[in-house]
Amino acid sequence: MRTLNDITPPSRRKEVEPSIGGRKPLDLSTSRPPTFPYATLLAILFVIAASIGALFYFSSAKVDVTPHTVSAAVQSSFTANKSDGALPYEIITAQKIASQSVKGSGTKAVTTSASGTLTIYNTQTKAQKLIANTRFATQTGLIFRIRSAVTVPGGSAAKPGSISAKVYADQPGSPYNIAPTSFTLPGLAGTPQASQVYARSSTAMTGGASGTVPVVDTALEKETRDALMKALVPDLLVSIEEQVPSGYILVEGASTTAFDELASEPSETTGMVNVKEQGTITAVVFPNAALAGAIGASLSGLSYQGEPLTLAPESDLTLTAQDMPEPDVATFSFTLSGTASLIYTVDPTRIAAAVAGKTRSAAEVALTNYPEVKRAMIILRPFWRQAFPQNPASITIAVANP
Repeated sequence: MRTLNDITPPSRRKEVEPSIGGRKPLDLSTSRPPTFPYATLLAILFVIAASIGALFYFSSAKVDVTPHTVSAAVQSSFTANKSDGALPYEIITAQKIASQSVKGSGTKAVTTSASGTLTIYNTQTKAQKLIANTRFATQTGLIFRIRSAVTVPGGSAAKPGSISAKVYADQPGSPYNIAPTSFTLPGLAGTPQASQVYARSSTAMTGGASGTVPVVDTALEKETRDALMKALVPDLLVSIEEQVPSGYILVEGASTTAFDELASEPSETTGMVNVKEQGTITAVVFPNAALAGAIGASLSGLSYQGEPLTLAPESDLTLTAQDMPEPDVATFSFTLSGTASLIYTVDPTRIAAAVAGKTRSAAEVALTNYPEVKRAMIILRPFWRQAFPQNPASITIAVANP
């Protein structure tokens, strides 16, 4: 017979339920099955993909080329042609005026005409003959004349024929001492040649004087002019080097300097006179590549096959000529002596085409056949890449300083 104490109320049955085998029953209401680490896997895959993408993004096919250089002794004769041929040349000029104030010793009457050099251009295909005393006019109407006949070579609008000539003012006096300007030929007015033949001066017209000018003691004037000429020499050399066209080279000995005594002028200081000296330097310049090629062809031990060359700045060459070329002379003969440092010109397009589609080892062998290549370093990325792309445009060629 059970008493009331033996009966557990329903509300308390949970609290007194016995454990099974001495263990607490499993609480199925709070347990969860284990989950797969998708987030971690995605992060790992992203890192791998990004790494592979970076390798391809920064992939490259490159050749670092060091050009071949040759240093050789030169003692050879050459002939250049003005503006054309295998070895062309150009004539350039620069002009400077120096002045010094000295004590005057009186005055004298003078009558002199200004003079200078201009370049006559011809855009016709045929040559243009100009007789002695042909007139050249400035925009303000000042007339200058040539004293000897000249023939201006034919050319084109893109590349006119040209010749240099000395002109003299039609009248004496200082108004003709003018700065560089352009000229027309009045004698050709009304003809088709009027627009096809013209002239320009690159230096000032000087020497024109008329009337009374101050006088300087002869010995003092000579001493002053000698000092002015000495001072002009380095300035003229700097000026002519600035006139060398891009891609051309001026060799030592390829220039000549002339000095002209300009009329003395009263100084702003009472009793003083400005002694003036004008220096004009004329130089022959050559295209660097053309002169280097001519030198290469003259060297018997070089086995030169016409590959493009340039002369390095450290070349030590001296030009010797019997005379500097006159403006109307078509050829110029000279001798070069000294040491030439020749650099083979590397054409990146040619090198890229040579290695395109080749394996690393095959490219290395191919580049040994190019005389312009002294040393080549091949860079292929990613590291597993063993061949160059088929398209040469996808290959980078870097040319190092030799």
